[in-house]
Amino acid sequence: MEDIRKDTITTDTTLNDDLCGTSCVHEVEVARARSKMPDEGLLGELGEFFKTFGDSTRIRIVSALISGELCVCDIASALDMTVSAVSHQLRVLRQAKIVRTRRDGKQIYYSIEDHHVGILYTVGLEHLREEH
Repeated sequence: MEDIRKDTITTDTTLNDDLCGTSCVHEVEVARARSKMPDEGLLGELGEFFKTFGDSTRIRIVSALISGELCVCDIASALDMTVSAVSHQLRVLRQAKIVRTRRDGKQIYYSIEDHHVGILYTVGLEHLREEH
C-alpha cells in the first residue's frame, strides 16, 4: 500500500513540473512573444495544414512523392492501396497545397507542391531519428 502512494506522489509531482513555482507575468517577454505571433486566421490555417500533413496515409503518399512525380496508379501500387483510396487522399493533399498535378495526355502526375513540403518532411524524420 505504501508503494502505491509513493507512485501517486511521483506522478503528481511530474504533472506539476510544467507549472511555475510562482504566479507572475514577465510583461516584456509576453509582449515580445505576442508581437512575433501570426494572426489567428493564419495560425488556424497552419493548424489545418498540419492536420492534413499529419494523417499516416497522406504522409505515406508524401513519402512516395519525395523521390519524384508519380501517377495515381504508381502511388497506389507503391503503398499497396486501391487507386480510389489514394485518389481521395490526393484530393485532400492537393486542396491543402501539399501536392500538385501535371497532366500528360490522359495521365495525371502528382508531385510535391514545393520545396517547403520536402523540408517539413525531412526535418520531421530527422527529429524522430534523433530519438532512436
